[in-house]
Amino acid sequence: MKKFMDENFMLSNNTAQTLFHDWCKNEPIIDYHCHLNPKEILDNKKFDNITQVWLYGDHYKWRAMRSYGIDEKYITGDGSDYEKFLAYAKTLSRAIGNPLYHWTHLELQRFFGIYEVLNEKTAPLIWEKANEKLRGDGFAARDLITKSKVEVICTTDDPVDSLENHIKIKELKDFNVNVLPAFRPDKAIEINRDTFLPWLEKLRQASGEAVLNLDGFIVALTSRIEFFNSLGCKVSDHALDEVVYLEADKDEIAKIFDKALKGEKVTKEEECKYKTYVLKFFGEMYHKHNWVMQLHIAALRNNNTRMFNKLGPDTGFDSVNDLSIAYPLSRFLDSLDKEGRLPKTILYTLNPKDNYVLGTMLGNFQGSEVSGKIQFGSAWWINDHKDGMEEQMKALGNLGMLSTFVGMLTDSRSFLSYTRHEYFRRILCNLIGEWVENGEFTDDIEILGELVKNISYKNAKMYFGF
Repeated sequence: MKKFMDENFMLSNNTAQTLFHDWCKNEPIIDYHCHLNPKEILDNKKFDNITQVWLYGDHYKWRAMRSYGIDEKYITGDGSDYEKFLAYAKTLSRAIGNPLYHWTHLELQRFFGIYEVLNEKTAPLIWEKANEKLRGDGFAARDLITKSKVEVICTTDDPVDSLENHIKIKELKDFNVNVLPAFRPDKAIEINRDTFLPWLEKLRQASGEAVLNLDGFIVALTSRIEFFNSLGCKVSDHALDEVVYLEADKDEIAKIFDKALKGEKVTKEEECKYKTYVLKFFGEMYHKHNWVMQLHIAALRNNNTRMFNKLGPDTGFDSVNDLSIAYPLSRFLDSLDKEGRLPKTILYTLNPKDNYVLGTMLGNFQGSEVSGKIQFGSAWWINDHKDGMEEQMKALGNLGMLSTFVGMLTDSRSFLSYTRHEYFRRILCNLIGEWVENGEFTDDIEILGELVKNISYKNAKMYFGF
C-alpha cells in the first residue's frame, strides 16, 4: 500500500514521476486569475493563527463543514478561532473523496513542514506547530507568495478601483513579484441589479465623466480601461452566469440605458440587448490593448436566500447552472471575429456537461497570431479536483491542442493556495504518463518534458505577454 501523500502522491507510473520531479515540479507560478486582496499584499499581512489564513473567507471549507453538520457558529459565526479550527479538523477527517483533504495536507506539508494527518486527535498539536511558524519570520503574505516561486499575480479589480495598492506595490524595493490588476466589470453589465445605479455613481467619481447617457458611459469605461492598461493590466474577467446574444442598434441601446438611469427595470429582452452591446464593446477594447478576455460561465449564485441575507455573496451557497450556451456564445465570438476584433479569450464552464461545447468552440475562432488564441480554461471552482481536471484536459486533448493549454490558476483568496499548482501538475503528469505507458503517445522524454513544462508555466507566460 502506498504511503499517504508521499513524494509520488498521484504519480502512479514511472513516466509521471520523471515528468513531475525532473521537468515541472520547480517551475515558477503565474497566477493569472485570483482573488487575493492587494492591500494585504502591500501591508505584508501577518496572521495570528492558522484559522485566519485558512478558514477566513474560504467558502470551499465552509461548504464542507455545513455538509457535515457543523453549526454556523463555528464556520462564520462568533466561535473562537480555535473552536473553528477544531470543527474543521473534525470535518476533514471524514472528507474522503473531497479535494480539500489533499489541499489541506499539501498546505501543511509545503508551508509548515507538518506531515501529521489532520484529525480531531492531532488538531491541538498541529494548531500549536502551525501557529508557532506563523508568529515567526517568513510567514507574512509576501513571504508566502515568494516561497511559492510566484512570478505574476493578477488580482480581480472593479473598474472603479483606484488601484492605489497596486501602484504602491510596484514601489516596493524588496518584492519582485509582478502584481497586476485584472479588469472585472460585472457591475457595468448587470443593468437590472440594484447595484447598477450606485455603481454608476462610483464610475462618475473614478472617471470624472458625468455619465448622463450611453455615450458618456462608454467614454467613462474607456478611460478606466486606459487607466488599468497604464498599470500593466493584461487580462479581464467576466462572470457570465448566463450567456446571451441579441443584437440591437445603438439608438435602441441608448434608450434602454436611459430607462435604467431613471431607476426603471428593463425587460429581459432589453437586458439581453444591452449586455450584448456592452460585452462587444469590452471585447473590442481588449483586442485593442492585447488583453486576454476571460469568460466564467454557468454559475448559479446565492441559492439560499436566508443565508444570503445573513452573510452576503461568496459564502458557499453557489452551484452549477444548467443552460444552453453554445449558440449565444458562438454568435458573440463570431460578432467580434467578423470585424477582426476578437481578443485572446479563455472560456471556463462550471458545468462539465459543456466541456465538449467549449472544447469544440475553440476550433471555430483560432488565429495564427498566437498559439491557442481561444483557450478552454482550467477546471473551475466546483470542478477543481482530480476528476474535474482530468475530464477538462481529456476533452481539450480530444478536441483541440492540450499542448497549447495555459494551465492552472488559483482562483483563490488564500495565500496558501499555491499548492494547487503542484496538485494540478501532478495530475497533468500522471495523465500524460498513463497515455505514454499505454503506448498511446511517444515515450520521447524531451518532447514530454517540454510539454509539461510549457503547460505548467511557459505557455501562460507567452500567452499573456508577461
